[in-house]
Amino acid sequence: MTIQQLRYVIAIAECGSISMAAERMFVAQPSVSKSVAELEKEMGITIFNRSNKGVYLSEDGTNFLSYARQVIEQTELLERQFKAAAPTRRVFAVSSQHYAFVVNAFVELVKEYGQDKYEFTLRELKTAEIIEDVRTRRSDIGILFMSRFNREVITHILANEDMEFVKLFTAKPHVFISKKNPLAGKKKITLEDLKAYTRLTYDQGLKNSFYFAEELHITEESPKNIVVSDRATLFNLLIGLDGYTIASGVLSSDLNGDNIVSIPLVSDEYMDIGYITLKDRPLNAITNRYIEHLASYIKDYSK
Repeated sequence: MTIQQLRYVIAIAECGSISMAAERMFVAQPSVSKSVAELEKEMGITIFNRSNKGVYLSEDGTNFLSYARQVIEQTELLERQFKAAAPTRRVFAVSSQHYAFVVNAFVELVKEYGQDKYEFTLRELKTAEIIEDVRTRRSDIGILFMSRFNREVITHILANEDMEFVKLFTAKPHVFISKKNPLAGKKKITLEDLKAYTRLTYDQGLKNSFYFAEELHITEESPKNIVVSDRATLFNLLIGLDGYTIASGVLSSDLNGDNIVSIPLVSDEYMDIGYITLKDRPLNAITNRYIEHLASYIKDYSK
């Protein structure tokens, strides 16, 4: 087993394709395929299941990948510490539901390490995909929320995957609407007020369970509904169609402009927003620094 073989495994897992991994690493595809096959033979396991649609990790492969990432991380630490010619390469990845404050904290992190060589990744994903990213160690942490409605289900899923949820803050439900929306003048909005307007929610893909929804009160009857996949589209529809979405109330004028307002929703629900991580994987220094930026942003917002 070699370090290079481990790098191939990680690249294939991230790309979902041997050919794409080979292209990314500037290596011929047959060389990568042969190297991984030799590794599988040496280890006595199947790391990747092959199909006509590509490759995907086997159960043994998922466990192997976890250890491979740790070996590569430690190898890079050694190189940075003792190999004078090696440039600093900082690696960090976060997967998140669609929150502006996640982006704000990410921007601050990038600025902080902007003079170094780094490879940072921010993915706004479906809830099930966030959990999967952390489970397979594709991301260091995942950002999502728990509420009275989904807590039992999400907690059960995380426990089965040996993950834990760490709360950052609790938000009361708010309604995001255009400042031109007829409801914009209200101090508080009720669920009954919203029935005349178009509800905007984020697509949860094939695992479209109510418990994976990013919006509170998702089971409330709504005659007009639009499902979107990204935050920019949602905010454009809030303005263009006088639509609404139920969210945390944390808005960023830097990212979303001044055309959206946040109004408290009359509700007994709450959003515990936090991060998920694997229990057996200590957070590295960059991840801890990112969490500090998140906490700082939320603290400043709540003043």
